[in-house]
Amino acid sequence: MTVSRTTILASVRPWGLDSADLVIEGEAIAAVLPAGSGRPEGAEVIDGRGLLALPGLVNAHAHADKSWWGAPWVSYGGEATTQGRIAHERAERGALGIPSTASTERVLREFLRHGTTAVRSHVDVDLGVGLDGIAVLREASAALGDAVEVEVVAFPQDGVIRREGVLDLLDRAAREGAESIGGLDPCLIDRDPVAQLDGLFDIAARHGCGIDIHLHAGGDLGAFEYDLIVDRTRRAGLIGKVNIAHGFALGQLPPGRQQALLEDFAELGISWSTVAPIRSAPLPWVAMREGGVGIGLGTDGVRDLWSPYGDGDLLRVALDFARLHGVRYDEDFAQVARLATSAAAPYVHREVHDLVPGARADVVLLEAENVPDAIVRAPRRELVLAGGRVVARAGDVLV
Repeated sequence: MTVSRTTILASVRPWGLDSADLVIEGEAIAAVLPAGSGRPEGAEVIDGRGLLALPGLVNAHAHADKSWWGAPWVSYGGEATTQGRIAHERAERGALGIPSTASTERVLREFLRHGTTAVRSHVDVDLGVGLDGIAVLREASAALGDAVEVEVVAFPQDGVIRREGVLDLLDRAAREGAESIGGLDPCLIDRDPVAQLDGLFDIAARHGCGIDIHLHAGGDLGAFEYDLIVDRTRRAGLIGKVNIAHGFALGQLPPGRQQALLEDFAELGISWSTVAPIRSAPLPWVAMREGGVGIGLGTDGVRDLWSPYGDGDLLRVALDFARLHGVRYDEDFAQVARLATSAAAPYVHREVHDLVPGARADVVLLEAENVPDAIVRAPRRELVLAGGRVVARAGDVLV
């Protein structure tokens, strides 16, 4: 997507503050000026109507390749366990035509409609679909003119070591440009944590990609997996390249154990992503923020064979996160909003993602009094700009 014109997004309230004009040159923000300041001759002016402005939302954990959004309703089936969901999905996905470019594009459109302009998506890589899902995700993004920029995590949903040939697929995905490779429950699924983690870290070290690993185990078993990951991150030198997704055990551990792990995570740049499930233990998110441990918010799956829930709205996930963690004060709501926007820049390999000069011109306008109001109500996105281009208006996608 290439934009060469000058655009003025006039009279908006960045982060709910004083009214300002955003000067956009090409795809980037060039200046943030007081509202009504001089405007370059010939610039296109978009009236922001005094609306609240946030940076484009960043979905740090999605599964855009496996949704049945837009298709007839699919009733929940199979067993409600991780292994049960894997088996059910493998048995039923072919009948739903998953993965497909059309279904993936529908999900990306929902993300865009709700103001998400960048996403890190786990894409199933297994002996049944090979790397087809990665191609599908990239085709769907291209069909939208890359209005939603996507980052790929090659994800072995069916296990790694227990399925001979999956490590080879992950190696190939990394060799062909996947930004990260995934993993899944080294103890609970593969039941061989040493082999799974050694295999993943070997691939990442050789190809220079990241690791983004799903961990569902709780308590001491989850903490044991964290220790193994910390050790391998340090030995492989993968500083700032490892993310733990879900990681339910962290909120269940005693404070002293938590603190020791947070110090290791901060030292090694190991980040976290969460979908804020309502029955999970709250994360020590304030200590994580103060200690420099990144937290990203994600939608997880959206109406797929794992769950009928989800609508692609990351602000609703931010609301769930706020509720789960007992957020009440305005300054804490602002921090939650940053988890869904500017603080999530590293999850999509951006140096800066904010309403500041030099940032990609990804902007979301909402009818809200302030940032806490925007999170609590999650109102309709009135205007969405991606790379300086208007891509959604009043809830309708324009690309």
